[in-house]
Amino acid sequence: MSDKTLSQILNIKHPILMAPMFLVSNTQMIVSALEMGCTGAIPAHNYRTDAELREAIHEIRNKSDKPFGFNLIVNKSNPKYRKQLKSLLDLKVDFIITSLGNPREVIEKCNPLGIKVFCDVVDVKYAKKVEQLGADAVIAVNSQAGGHCGSLKAEELIQQLKAEINIPIISAGGVSTSIEVNEMVRQGAAGVSVGTIFIASRESPVSREYKQALVDFGSEDIVKTTKLTGSPLTVINTPYVQKIGTRANLLEWMINNSPQLKKYAKMLLAWKGMKKVQQSAFKAGYDNVWCAGPSIGAIREIRPVKEIIKDLIED
Repeated sequence: MSDKTLSQILNIKHPILMAPMFLVSNTQMIVSALEMGCTGAIPAHNYRTDAELREAIHEIRNKSDKPFGFNLIVNKSNPKYRKQLKSLLDLKVDFIITSLGNPREVIEKCNPLGIKVFCDVVDVKYAKKVEQLGADAVIAVNSQAGGHCGSLKAEELIQQLKAEINIPIISAGGVSTSIEVNEMVRQGAAGVSVGTIFIASRESPVSREYKQALVDFGSEDIVKTTKLTGSPLTVINTPYVQKIGTRANLLEWMINNSPQLKKYAKMLLAWKGMKKVQQSAFKAGYDNVWCAGPSIGAIREIRPVKEIIKDLIED
């Protein structure tokens, strides 16, 4: 296993990556993280057009010379993949985090340009594949991650990966304090990817109600649902989530498992689920679905990004 830290890979002060969060991450949050000696990434999907994506990269560059990256969905469910990748390559972002697909093309095109590629993984099998393709590191998504999550606890996933791969492991999920950052590093992680606690930041663009829910609810209120997108998604167990349940009903199960309908059903389910998450993020209502991980237990108030980071870097 590589002993290179995230700080060494990106030449940053702290081995902390502000996780790319769908709908949430923005340039203001990233710049604050960079000014604190950390790094961060934004989902390319947060920008409706290619021009907006390029504008965001220029905005961050105009405010900081520190390294930052973008998250890219690399499978066929992303019709903007080609354009987004071209923009990230043209403007030479420092790193790309790949999700939901084969990262071969991204790795092959980034390598000559010196752009690092970190690949989301939830198990050893996929980690070994991306290592063979030439990934610079893996983002080990564990069962404590907010949003789409893995099935293994952080320690278990790190130990399994340490035994099988030789590239750095960035642990994603369940971190909200400096003690937890240090524990992940002690376990063998090169660094950590942190998301949920930043949703409740002042710079976050989501609704006041969403942020307040992160303050009001605790770790025990987080549930894992396959009802919304077909993949395991961690959300706050609001009355609405309790009402609709967290598992597919019989009809949904039959459609999702039909050889003829499976592909299209999954695409439709994922699209509808993300639309529901998007609607909930910015507009309060009785049917809100708010994504979050168990680390909401550490959120006591809505604070600036820099104050939140202080909790992660203070010894």
